[in-house]
Formats: sequence, C-alpha cells, structure tokens
Amino acid sequence: MPSSRLMPLLEALERLGDVWGDAEGSAELSRIELLDAHRAVSQAQRCLDGLHAELAATIAHESRSELGPDGFAKQHGYRSAAAMIAAHTGGSAGDARRLIAVGQAAAPRTNLWGEVLPARYPALASALAAGEISVAAAALIVSLLERIRLKVGSARVEEAERLLVGRAAGMSLADVGKLVARAEAWLDPDGVAPREREARDRRSLTMFERDGSLHLVLQTDIASGAPIKAAIQAYVAASFQSRITATDPDAPDADRRSVAMIQADALTAICEHAIACDNGGMPASGATVVVRVNLDQLMSGEGSATIDGSDQPVSVSTCRRMAAGGGIIPVVLGSAGEILDWGREKRLFTRAQRLALVERDGGCAMCGLPPQMTKAHHIRWWQRDTGPTDLNNGVLLCESCHHRIHDNGWDIRIEGIGAAARVWLIPPRSIDLARTPRPGGRARYDIAA
Repeated sequence: MPSSRLMPLLEALERLGDVWGDAEGSAELSRIELLDAHRAVSQAQRCLDGLHAELAATIAHESRSELGPDGFAKQHGYRSAAAMIAAHTGGSAGDARRLIAVGQAAAPRTNLWGEVLPARYPALASALAAGEISVAAAALIVSLLERIRLKVGSARVEEAERLLVGRAAGMSLADVGKLVARAEAWLDPDGVAPREREARDRRSLTMFERDGSLHLVLQTDIASGAPIKAAIQAYVAASFQSRITATDPDAPDADRRSVAMIQADALTAICEHAIACDNGGMPASGATVVVRVNLDQLMSGEGSATIDGSDQPVSVSTCRRMAAGGGIIPVVLGSAGEILDWGREKRLFTRAQRLALVERDGGCAMCGLPPQMTKAHHIRWWQRDTGPTDLNNGVLLCESCHHRIHDNGWDIRIEGIGAAARVWLIPPRSIDLARTPRPGGRARYDIAA
C-alpha cells in the first residue's frame, strides 16, 4: 500500500486519468474536462514539488559540512547540496536553495536526544503535503516568518503561519507576494518606517545614452514613486480606452504600441507638459458622453444604443457598462421617443465615494490592477431606483474585468458597510457549478481583515 505521504499525489493523478480517459490529446477534451485536467495536473505538480522539497532537505542534511568528504554531495562530486540538486533538476542553484529552505521548514526535526519533533511550520508542511500551495509560495511565507520570528514571538508567528497558509491556497505567486507584504506590515508595524527610510536612502536616477537611445534607471521608495506610477498608469489607461472606442482597430494607423512603449510615451508627454506649463495645472477635459437607449431594450438587454457624436451603435450591455462609469450621461427614451429619464450627476460616484472604494477594494476587485487603472461601477445597474450610487452598490473594476463580469454572468456581493465591507465574486455555473464565492478586492491580502 502506498505511503500516506504519496496519497495526495496519487489521488491527483487518478483524477487526471479519469478526466483524460481515452483522449489522444488535450484538444479532444471539453472545456469542463480541460479545466478539471488542468486542476489535477496543477495539484499533482504542487505535490511533486512538496516531495522534492522534502528530498532536498534530506540531501542537504546528508551533505552538511561537518561530514567533510563523507558528505552525500561531495561523494558524488558536487561542492554542495544545492549544486547537486541543480545539476539533476536543470535549474539554478538559487532554485535548489529555495527547495532546501522550504523542505527544512516543513520537515520533522529531532532534538539532542534524538526525539522526533514536529516541523518548524506544521501548517505549511500540511499544505505542501496536500498540494494546496506551491513551493514558491511556501518560500515567500517561510522567508517572512524567519525574518520576524525573533521580533514578534512564537505565538504571533504561529498565528501568521496559519493565516498565510490558509489565504495562499488558490492564489497566484504575485498575489501571495502582496499578501506577505501586507502581513509583514501587520506583524511588524514598527519595522515599516525603517524599511521606508532604507528605501529612500537608496533612491537614485541614472541617465545615459547608448546606441541612439536615452536609458533611464530609477529606484525610489514607494511613497515617492506613487505619483510617478499614478501619472503613467493614468496615461496608459487612457490610451487603452481610446483603443476600445476606436472606429477601426485594424486600420493601418491603429495604435499597436506595447504597454512598455506607452509608458515611455507617457513619461515624455508628462515632462513636455511640465516644461511648457506656467501654472502647474493640468488641462481639464470638458467633454461629455451622452448614451441614448430605449427603455424596453434597456430592460430586456436586447437591441442597441447610440452615442452622441458617433455613427456606430453599441449593444445594450455596452450601454450599461458605460453608464456604470463616470463621465457618462444616460438618456432613457420611451416608445415614442420621449425622455423618460435623464442621467444626473448624482448617478456618478463622487470623489469621496471613489476614495472609499479604493480603501475597500485596493484596485480592481477582480484582478488587482491598481486604482488608477479602474473605474467605479454600479453592481446593480442604474435602472430607475434599483441601482443607487452608494458604496454597497459600487465596485472598482478595470475595463477588462468589467467586460468579464457583464459578458460571462459573474455576480458580486458586498458584505458589511462602507470601506470596511468585503467584496465577494461569484462565478457563473459554467465556471463553478457550486458558484462558490471568491474573495475580491483588498480582503484577499488584508491579514487583519
């Protein structure tokens, strides 16, 4: 009978075999089967990585320096355990050291009398064994716990370990990184200011010309970089918005710049404005967009709407999306063309409300893009009085996620009141039959929430 340590891996492989069946390749799988197969492979990979970390820790133990030439790695011609592991995996020595560190944190220990002790981080060890988190995510968590364990004490470390491991399951590595950064500030609030001072002391901007190009290398603290990042991201967002509304995106002169190119152009435009500006103010736009739609079409979701100044009609779903954002005035018409409802300023989220949404959501509630690349949208659209413009009916979404929400049948639920509320994203049955709510917004990363 297989060892219990191997059971999660074998179960994942069995699920993969059940889904794959007699198919010759993944192209023969249905979308549901494709997703199930992907999940099984992902869990199997995490289980394998957890086993690999355990093996790496044992190899490191058998190669410890006090064994001298009798060390496992040196017997096989390697100067260290990391070098031996890297040679067999084809990876880097840094990857091998990460495997060792995670394995050592999750492996059982022995005391001076040879008695077996629990792993240093038992919750992490259990999650690794079950294939719930990746080794890369575990490495971020271990690194944080090792940094703060002497400052905050064992009880806080145990609490942080449980919270981090529980939240990290199902997250991407980038999201785990955000989670760990929030956790460090929560665990060691007194350490935030010194880290900021250290970052500020390292700030620098170097400029040099090479191969006909000007090269800029900027490093600064987060606070000082925030206005730079916000200004550039606002320019990028405006550029992508113009692409969406372009009459012919396939035209020869259509904007096909990459994000990196647009960011470079943004810096140029901002600096050109700064040089030419004599009062420090940014020119304001007075443009207003008016969208006209028939009430019956608005209620049914069928038909089309028109935008003043444009010859091209838009779908009613697009009309709803546009009306949910700022700067759009919806005009609802009756069957005889009479105006039934003229959008008013109060339908738009105020600056104070948007700041409160930023406080609650932290950015796009679905994908995590920063606030500068999002708009405040109504969860229940503005038909008559059912979609009020308040925090419990608002959510920050980037343009892409706004389309996903509307087009694919996602629902959003707000629990709580005001900026302290939690956002839940509810997938359609085509993605999750159980429609299990997923945490959205800042709550995904806020340890203290």
